[in-house]
This record gives sequence, structure tokens and C-alpha cells, in this order.
Amino acid sequence: MNVEELSGLPPGALEHFREEGVEELYPPQAAAVEKGATDGENLVAAVPTASGKTMIAALAMLSAVQRGGKALYIVPLRALASEKQAEFEAYERFGVTTGVTTGNYESTSDWLATKDIIVATSEKVDSLVRNGADWLSELTCVVSDEVHLIDDRTRGPTLEVTLAKLRRLNPTLQVVALSATVGNADEIADWLEASLVDREWRPIDLRMGVHYGNALNFDDGSTREVPVEGTEKQEAALVRDILAEGGSSLVFVNSRRNAEAAARRLGGVSSETLTDDEQADLADLAAAIRDDSDTETSRELADCVERGSAFHHAGLSATQRSLVEDAFRERLLKVISATPTLAAGVNTPARRVIVRDWRRFDPSAGGMAPLDVLEVHQMMGRAGRPGLDPYGEAVLLAKSHEDSEELFDRYIWADPEPVRSKLAAQPALRTHVLATIASGFARTRNGLLEFLEATLYASQSSEAGRLERVTDEVLVYLERNDFIERGGDEASKASAESAFTAAADLSSDNSNEELEATNLGHTVSRLYLDPMSAAEIVHGLETADDRPTALGLYQLVSRTPDMYELYLRSGEAERFGELFYEREAELLGDPPSEFEENRFEDWLAALKTGKLLEDWAEETDEETITERYSIGPGDLRGKVDTAEWLLGAAESLAREIDSEWTVAVREARARVEHGVSEELLELVSVSGVGRKRARRLYGAGIEEPAALRSVDKGVVLAVLKGEKTAETILENAGREDPSMDGVEPIDPDTGELTATSTSTGSGGGTSASTREGSDDETQASLGDF
Repeated sequence: MNVEELSGLPPGALEHFREEGVEELYPPQAAAVEKGATDGENLVAAVPTASGKTMIAALAMLSAVQRGGKALYIVPLRALASEKQAEFEAYERFGVTTGVTTGNYESTSDWLATKDIIVATSEKVDSLVRNGADWLSELTCVVSDEVHLIDDRTRGPTLEVTLAKLRRLNPTLQVVALSATVGNADEIADWLEASLVDREWRPIDLRMGVHYGNALNFDDGSTREVPVEGTEKQEAALVRDILAEGGSSLVFVNSRRNAEAAARRLGGVSSETLTDDEQADLADLAAAIRDDSDTETSRELADCVERGSAFHHAGLSATQRSLVEDAFRERLLKVISATPTLAAGVNTPARRVIVRDWRRFDPSAGGMAPLDVLEVHQMMGRAGRPGLDPYGEAVLLAKSHEDSEELFDRYIWADPEPVRSKLAAQPALRTHVLATIASGFARTRNGLLEFLEATLYASQSSEAGRLERVTDEVLVYLERNDFIERGGDEASKASAESAFTAAADLSSDNSNEELEATNLGHTVSRLYLDPMSAAEIVHGLETADDRPTALGLYQLVSRTPDMYELYLRSGEAERFGELFYEREAELLGDPPSEFEENRFEDWLAALKTGKLLEDWAEETDEETITERYSIGPGDLRGKVDTAEWLLGAAESLAREIDSEWTVAVREARARVEHGVSEELLELVSVSGVGRKRARRLYGAGIEEPAALRSVDKGVVLAVLKGEKTAETILENAGREDPSMDGVEPIDPDTGELTATSTSTGSGGGTSASTREGSDDETQASLGDF
């Protein structure tokens, strides 16, 4: 189908697509149009990576906008939101506006009401529904990208429930679900009452195969000789082979440590092919990575990058991941060694994808277990970039002939697993049941069950009564913790109590009992907390006899399901066991006995996480913390970010229950937010003053914002080492005349002019709103996270 045949799009859209080089629609795109994508019809598109799914979404959204509607594009990751925002903002040239929202789960983001296309994560959309964003009722089209992630235990239930709620809000809503090729796309289509486009077509040829010995054997029967020299690893030989014809490689491994080790080894291969210009550009890229974070992980990554190689995993900062991805797309980096998270992330195709590790540790299996077919196929789908690669190759590695045959049977010839709902698991259900009641989607038990019947789980469930039974157990839990109130007589409530302990069937007498969220329940739902997290925090605050310490509060939030706590490494149980007994009086709640082995270990893991947060709040530098706890800069930033959110939520909960410890929680949150001791909290309230500047100012006797309004400007200039920075901070502090014109730096200790004059050049021209200068970039990068 030629793009000229399309109708119902905003004026200028066709011209935009032609200028982007789109003359003819791909077969899956044409099939989507034929099945009503541009006419407001529901659609599920299950097609391979790089086969034009985003274009299907664009056609549906733009046609909805042309009909006077508003479109929502739901993504699983924040990084994908940024990528899609950049893509959709190009539509502004013909009058279609775009907005993106991913954070601040308490906001309704009312500014988005004026936008035509909104890009958001599923968690953000869920929070918008909970907080009653009025503009959601104006949606006429919603696109769910990577809808097969409904199968994910962590994020899947949120996407599933959010889609069900949006359809309830807007009965005529057009739903377009984009999926990888899965085993039951027809079930997803039936659930969404949608037409199905299920195609294997790709714009360039993808060959899948297994490398064994010196040969690469493909699924089409062809063979390519790729000899392994001496002690060389198979992946090194495969990377060298594809580099010889100008192609790049993605190597998937099963752990961060393996990703880093592989990148170091493969740098020896990629460095052999670099031109002088590439070496210069890579040196600049390495410098940017080192500037982002002064940690061992950053230095190792920079060293690899200088040789044309990189590793990619969740321990990197968001900035580092972005730098690596951009350089790889530009083919400046020749090879990336990555954990599987990259396969579900942003657009990073390579000519050859090498799946080195097809097993990983699975605690439920008690050891190494094979990856799912769908996950491996997602990795393999990254092979081949339309317009740049003549083909794509996806390769698994075998050590024996038997391994080779197994890999062909297990992955090459196999169909991906069906997508199965994970909603009935109690951790997911308790969160979404409370939110459904609090947001008014269900006001009775019967209404709640009726709503849940509209989920994928209900359409897939073959176990009669399971959803009802688990729902009743959750209702009992929510009532016991004062998150909801239930109407009806005592007999009905007693019947419900029996469901919690004996999974007994409830009689129909209480099927229409009223359900109402308490003020506390509304607060928990609005804060986007797991109810179990809220219960843990409330109990900890209510049982505190003395003012909680920062460590006590940090360990408390680290015990909640919403914090991914650090695990105990070998030998650490003894170390943190000693810390537990040393500071047990500070810990909130009901400490376990050391004979409660599992619970005691959980408390120690939370104590380790809390101690990390305390170290950060006591101004320990980033490099020391990452080395002390064997984590990456991205891990530290993630813990700080999550702790700040949870402590903000704890402050709201403290107010809700009239706790006397609200101020203590607020101070602990501010300290972890800024990474400072208590005496610096006032200084860091000034915009542009981070943990390192605050410590320098405090050391110079400037201990509060008022002092910045009266102290000699020369002292401020000497401490901050930059005229522009000093002016900005004095202005932010409210100084009447912040100008540094003619000011000379004065040593705060001696009161004399410093020997070195100050320049407004590279050292002082950096905006305080974005960076604190070269020696403060640790704080700036954490603040930017």
C-alpha cells in the first residue's frame, strides 16, 4: 500500500512521512490499515522487532487526532518514553502536539490536557487514573507498546489493570496493542475485542543459527565458516568476523560481571578496526562517562569505550546508558556486551546478535535455568537495522554437537511461550484492588469482581473461583490494616474472615456489601504505594517510643516491598548481624529473633540497604559507597531515588495518622534527597547548592541562606570558584545585588585576597541549575537521576 492511499490523517502528515523516506507501507502496516487502524478500530499487532509497529501506532494516533480526539502512548520504560517523545515531536510541524510524563505519581499532570499525543509509562498512567486526572476521559485512542510484558510478574499487572480501567472510563476507546510475536496473540486480541495482525515479516532477512567449532550453521541450512583461533572465545571470533565487513555486534550475557568482563576482552578485537577520527571521538565519549560519575564502574566503562567496546546493565547511570546507546546507534561503538535488559529497552540494533548465555540463575529453580523462548527471541530480534544492514544474524553458542542440536530445538525452531496474566498473585492484587476501590471503579464486592472479570486473567483462568477467593483474601488484609471499610452485617464479615484463613467460599449474602477506602487507604492509593509497604511504615511509626533516627527510618523503608533491598553477600550476615545488635534500639517495628532465620536475614538485608542510605546522607562520596557495597552508580542512584519517594510517602502517612514523628521523617527524606548531614539542610534548600558546595560554604562559616545575603561577596567567590556560579547562587538566596563585577576572591580563613584570580571561563561558566562544576559532578549526576 502506497502512503498516498492513506486518508483521515492531519494535513501535512503524508508529506512528513514522504520526507522521512516512507513511500510504501510494510505488509504488517498495510494489514493494520485494512483492519481499521485509521478508522478507530481496536487492533493487536504481533510482529517482529523492526517491522514497523511504531508506524502502525502513529497512523492510529494521528487519525484519532484528526477526528478531534486525543491519543495516549503507553511504554514500559522511561528510556522508551524519551525515545518516542523525540520521534513524535516531529509531528508538531503539522500542528500535532506531544507531551511526555513518567514521574511524580501524585500529580495529575493537568498541563497534558492541551496535548494531542501523550507518552507515559504504564505506572504513570495508573497513577493518573488513581488521582483522577480529568483529561483521561478525553482519550479516544490508546496504544500499548510491548503489551506482551503483561506476562512480567513485576510490571504486567499494572499494565493489564490500567488498560481495563481506561476501557471502562471510555467505552468507545480505540485500543492498539503492539506485541512481539507470542504464542497466544489471538487470546490478547479476544480480550481487547480487537482485530489481529499476526505476521512474521521483517524488512530485512534475519538468519538464526548456532555456532559450534569453526562453523556457524543457520536455520535455512546454510553454513558460514567462523574459525576460533587458539584460546580465543567464540564470541570474540564472531565479533571479529562481522567487523571485517563493517557490522556491529550485540553480545548478551547473564550477569553484570560477565558483561563487564566480556566488554574488556572484546575491546581487544574492536580496537583493531578503529580509525583515527573514531579514536578521537571515543576519547571524548570516555571523558563524558568519567565526568558523569567518579566510580570504578565508570572508569572501567570509559576504558572499554576508548577501545570501541562497552558494557550495558542496570548498574550504569541513566546518562551512561544513554551515551552508550547513542554511540552504538551511530556505529561509533562496535560491540556492546549487555544483560538481557537491553533487549526490552530502546532501539539498539546490530548486524549480529550473539546470545552467549542462554541460562541464568533462578532462585525458584535452585540453580541455573534456561531462558524463555520469548526472551531469547527478543534478543535475536535486535539483529539487523533497516537501511544500514543488508541482513541480520542471531547466533547462539554451543560447546558440543549435542548442545547445538538442543539449541536448535529449544530456541531456533521453537515458538515463543503464550502470554499469561500475573494479576492473581497477591502482591499485585492487593495494590490494584485498593486502587480500584479508592478511585471509585468499584463500590461493592460484586462491582469489584465484575471489574476484575474484564481483565486478561479472568479470560484466561481455568480454575473456577480462584479470582474470587484471592480477591476476598485481599479484602480481608486491606480491612485489617484500616485501608478499607466494608458494609454489611457481622455475619458477612465473619464469612469474609474465613476466606482469608480457610479459603472458604463466601455466600452470596455479602456479594453486594459496600466497599469504601478509608482516608488512610485513599492516601496509600494516591501515593502509589503497595499497601503492604504502607502497613509496614505505619506500624513502624506507631511503635516508635523515641524520635526515630535516620538509620531507623532508612531501614524501615528498605523493608518494604517497594524497595529492592541489597542482598547479603558471603560473610556479610555476621557483619550486619553485629550492626543489628549494636543499633537495634534505633530500628522501628518488631525486630525478629536470630532464630527466625528467613525474617532475620531479610531485616539484615534491609539494614544493609539502610546503612548505604545513611552513608550517603552523611556525605560519604559516591566512589566509596559503590566500592563498599559492590554496586554501580546506577544502583546507588536508584536506591536514593526510591528512598526519597518512600520517605516522602512516609511523611504523608505520618500526617494522616497524626504521628508525632512527621518532622523526623521529613528531615530524613531531605537528607537522603541531598546527601547531606543535618546541619547542611538549610543551605541545600538554595537552588544550585548541592552537597559539596554546601559543605564548602559551611566550612567557610556560611551556615544558612541568610548568610549568603550578607557575607562579603569575595568569600563566596573564593569558595564557589566561579563568578557565574556565585552570582546565580546569591541571586537564588535572595541577595539584593548578586553581581560579581569587580569582586576579587577573599580567603575565608585569612580575610586576604587569594593569590589566584577567578575566571568566568570553563571553571565558572557552568550553570548552577545543571552542574556544580567539575569537582561536584557526583552530586549533580545524582540530582539529575
